[in-house]
Amino acid sequence: MIRAHFLGFKKHIGDLYMSQAFKVIIALTLALSCSAFAQSDFESTKARAEAGDSIDQFNLGVMYANGEGVAQNDQEAFKWYRLAAEQGSAIAQSNLGVMYDNGTGVAQNDQEAVKWFRLAAEQGFDYAQYNLGMMYANGTGVAENDQEAVKWFRLAAEQGFAIAQLKFGVMYLNGEGVPQNYQKAYVWFSVAAAQGEEGARNNRDIASERLTPQALEQAQAQATRCFESNFQDCD
Repeated sequence: MIRAHFLGFKKHIGDLYMSQAFKVIIALTLALSCSAFAQSDFESTKARAEAGDSIDQFNLGVMYANGEGVAQNDQEAFKWYRLAAEQGSAIAQSNLGVMYDNGTGVAQNDQEAVKWFRLAAEQGFDYAQYNLGMMYANGTGVAENDQEAVKWFRLAAEQGFAIAQLKFGVMYLNGEGVPQNYQKAYVWFSVAAAQGEEGARNNRDIASERLTPQALEQAQAQATRCFESNFQDCD
């Protein structure tokens, strides 16, 4: 079983992020760390990781990052994430990108962050797609390119990643990397708001004020289709 430990989003408050589903798993693993079982779990995970199992290499990185069954150690977490990442683990690649971006357990390096975000993003990992989009939007570790930023925000947004949906809407609202389109901005703000993303409701209201009553009605219908199609019919 892959342990849940997704590091924070690029330029988003908080260094540690876990989806609602994964918070339950983390709560259980942290509780286990208070028992003798956590130590034996660490030892067995380490043995499998040292034998080359990429899932357990990632899991061992999680244990070092969280201090589960072992003293917390960012350098060791980085080491094991990297071994898993080099075997193609998208989650580990994404975490490596964040660690390089933040300088956690390794010297800060934006170019390396971009490298690992890209590898994970190209495998379809939505966290990394969003982070890579932010690197392009900010010109961090790569030349600023709003069109590339939009590309990666869209891919993450279409997977239902709410913060990417919010950012994608902002790009439409401001005409950054795409032609300005308040109706499309409204659609993406709406679906992000429906998933509880902070700020999306206010942005949706801003977009609605710039639409005619007829355009607003069309945007509302499109937002419904977008949500009901699992974010595939949104244009």
